[in-house]
Amino acid sequence: MFTIEHDFDSTVVTLVDEGEAPLQEDVIVHAFEECVTVEQYDPRTDQTVRITLSIAQLNDLGAALDLPEGVYRLRKPVEPARSA
Repeated sequence: MFTIEHDFDSTVVTLVDEGEAPLQEDVIVHAFEECVTVEQYDPRTDQTVRITLSIAQLNDLGAALDLPEGVYRLRKPVEPARSA
């Protein structure tokens, strides 16, 4: 299950683990214009852990989920030259 909320400066997606035990804490994703943060409460340390991804890192992660093992670099699409 997940929820989506639109705040003033970001979109917030909360992922709820509904699988079989042991369940993980909710994951909260904040999508800003310049970056994305991912947060999850860690009951072992009683703290919320946060990582921040640049948009380029997020794009790389999305591509990596569909690729086999290896090293890759994403290229921006080349726009066709315009004729006058």
